[in-house]
Amino acid sequence: MPAATLPDGTIHYRDLGDPTAPPVVFVHGVLVNGSLWDDVAHAVAAAGLRAIVPDWPLGSHPEAMAPSADMSPRGVARMIVAFLDHLELTDACLVANDTGGALTQLALTIDARRVGKVVFTNCDTFDRFPPPPFDRLFRAARLPGALRIGFLASRSGRLARIGYAPLVATPLESDTARAWTRPGATQPGVRADLRRFLAAIDPTELEAAATQLDRFPGRALMAWAHEDPYFRIEDARRLAACFRSATVVEIDASRTFVPHDQPAVLADHITAFARDHTPGNVTATPVTPSGTVTGRPDAAGTRPAAHRGDDR
Repeated sequence: MPAATLPDGTIHYRDLGDPTAPPVVFVHGVLVNGSLWDDVAHAVAAAGLRAIVPDWPLGSHPEAMAPSADMSPRGVARMIVAFLDHLELTDACLVANDTGGALTQLALTIDARRVGKVVFTNCDTFDRFPPPPFDRLFRAARLPGALRIGFLASRSGRLARIGYAPLVATPLESDTARAWTRPGATQPGVRADLRRFLAAIDPTELEAAATQLDRFPGRALMAWAHEDPYFRIEDARRLAACFRSATVVEIDASRTFVPHDQPAVLADHITAFARDHTPGNVTATPVTPSGTVTGRPDAAGTRPAAHRGDDR
């Protein structure tokens, strides 16, 4: 696995597909790693795009960051910017989920020169950073010893699966859940990184970032699971309204972890969006209630998509 050495530490990543193709960079949330995107990334690469899948330092990363690293959300967002610089990417499409959505919003306000488009799946927005009940869990995790106890308990595959269960419509495999919790269970430095990140979360910072998203000149797509009780479809519509040009498409039979629950549908949306250079709108991929693609991207049958174009 290649690695990018940044000022704050090392980011391990996978680089799939044609290295000369348009780049798609994935941003996951806390307590998972890049493997959340495996099926999506392979499908995107097979469709002719370059898929770059980092393990961001959010509690499941393989190597602790430097003790001096800024592990606040804004600090990690700066790592995203530094990673894009390190790879010298241009016109990248960022694809985010869960906490990764908050980090991507912050990154856009820091330096969006290397970003051409963004795709948000279910993620933190505005003052819902994180939304209930995860706000209480995050506060509890800041207590001394709390993360170590939680990670040790997660060594049981069954308990680890229970911890992720609210976020998925399709149950995780025990091996996947254990793999996501293993770095935190075995590496004190990884736990320390996560603790510092959680301690620095400030919802007002994300609210402030939202007021600057209209400075981003590129387009945004909200590919959002409407059945998620935590990251709600109304959050997607409100986030879309912050951009100059944005579209909302609703995905069935999924909860927060859309890359896990509906990888094929999500990959089709990402591929169509990344390839579409038409200003203002993006074609929605039709899906059935089970999430299966039913026909050509412009066929009837997709859920209604709310669009906001360059009409300000």
